[in-house]
Amino acid sequence: MKMRIIGGEYRGRSLKMPKGVRIRPTQDRVREAVFNIIRTAVPEARILDLYAGSGAFGIEALSRGAYSAIFVDNNINCIRVIKFNLLVLGDSARLSQLVKLDAVRAISRFKKEGKTFDIIFLDPPYHKDLARNCLIKIDACDILSQRGFAICEHFKKDVMPERIGGLFSFKERKYGDTMLSFYRRGK
Repeated sequence: MKMRIIGGEYRGRSLKMPKGVRIRPTQDRVREAVFNIIRTAVPEARILDLYAGSGAFGIEALSRGAYSAIFVDNNINCIRVIKFNLLVLGDSARLSQLVKLDAVRAISRFKKEGKTFDIIFLDPPYHKDLARNCLIKIDACDILSQRGFAICEHFKKDVMPERIGGLFSFKERKYGDTMLSFYRRGK
């Protein structure tokens, strides 16, 4: 599967995919739909890309003017590919960080470091309740900025709750078998 940056300064540049790793990359049309929804929030935003895979979401955000991006994946092949893909951004990649760690552990680490994020994108493997567990941890560790939101990609039949702790679902979109659930603080 070929992937590319679909908007912003680096539009059209190709992204490499990890080999020998079972990942389900977010399709270009779904990524484009997400960025159409969040376009005004991206410039100057601090991005967290959990279960980053190829890094496509965070790289897309950087291409569209995000201030910084942290990519988290526990697979070394994915980390290597993200590092390679960041070369496409040249100097814009200087405010990115790669973290080879389980997503839930990474969230705890960011809490200890006092980091908060404006946009958190999570695309865990389907059917394992990982999305819900990550949102619980994001809420408990308070790493989502006050104006921030989390975007959770999940299988359409995996129903996400309307409320997880202090996080509330404010939007859902369906694209084929893929569902996007948007969460923020308060109601």
